[in-house]
Amino acid sequence: MALVAAFAGSPSGAQTGRAPTPADAPGAVTNQKARTAHAQTAELFGTVTTSGGDTVVTGATVTLRNAVTHAIRSDTTSDTGLFSFADVPGGTYTIAIQGPGFVPWVSAPLNVHPGDYRQIPKIVITIRAAASTTLVTASRYQVAELQLESEEKQRIAGIIPNFYVSYLPDAAPMSAGQKSRLAMRFLFDPTTFITAGITAGIEQGDNVFPGFGPGSVGFAKRYGAAFADNASSDLIGNALLPVLFRQDPRFYYRGGSIRSRTLYSLASVFVCKGDNGRWQPNYSFVLGGFAAASVSNLYYPEAERGGSLVVTNGLLNLAGGAGAALLEEFVFQKMTTRGRHHAQGPASP
Repeated sequence: MALVAAFAGSPSGAQTGRAPTPADAPGAVTNQKARTAHAQTAELFGTVTTSGGDTVVTGATVTLRNAVTHAIRSDTTSDTGLFSFADVPGGTYTIAIQGPGFVPWVSAPLNVHPGDYRQIPKIVITIRAAASTTLVTASRYQVAELQLESEEKQRIAGIIPNFYVSYLPDAAPMSAGQKSRLAMRFLFDPTTFITAGITAGIEQGDNVFPGFGPGSVGFAKRYGAAFADNASSDLIGNALLPVLFRQDPRFYYRGGSIRSRTLYSLASVFVCKGDNGRWQPNYSFVLGGFAAASVSNLYYPEAERGGSLVVTNGLLNLAGGAGAALLEEFVFQKMTTRGRHHAQGPASP
């Protein structure tokens, strides 16, 4: 599991200190109404698959029907098999799916409550035995590629990369090449270089690791060490070990009650999803953190090297991972900009 290495500042929209004027009132009322309306509706989304869930179906028609009013809304599955419905009033609904060459599919009644942000469980539709129409499907690798391209657009406040989080519980597993590419994309993002500079500046000011010395030379050494820490942690924990152990380095956003989300976030340091879709011990993150700490013995001042450095940095990695997971679950989800066809479901218009 890998999470954002830098933390976002205060959310946008902070108070400016300017007293409200009459001209402000209409906009304020409109915004309040919009927030109230959003809180009184739900968002539903899901992915349509076939062939046992290994391939997605694109271009299928998805119909949402209110069981009482019989009001109907429709959507078409995207290139990742995704459909979504926003601003859904509370009530009982059914979802029907039709596509050329497929047997029609209808869900059981769904009880939707205001404020729900809900994924419809895996939907697998059946190919007609005598279908002659060309079917539009995509392999799991293609689905993972499309989801990966969208995840690479995820940024906190539009600036800080948030590539290693999935908002879809059943995201397609990444291949070895895709894991490596995402790790390199994260490592060479401009914010990684900026973060290393900030870390080096703080350490320089506090004279951390005095063996590096003062002045520009000392700053350069601290900067190199900070960047090397990021590089080793990223490449080992997000690419090398996940490929070796066939594990997913991403954090999966959960939602739900505060208690369950807190326990889930803390446990994510020690438990992760495997490429087979099953939850398992998170060897990649735990071993990766201590492996990266061991590598640091190669470039830190001689007086700072040794087992204590490895243990301290390894434990800091675990604590940092748990803290970042909590932020992902409770804070970053609301601040992250995403691609239009992101796997999480409905994107902001």
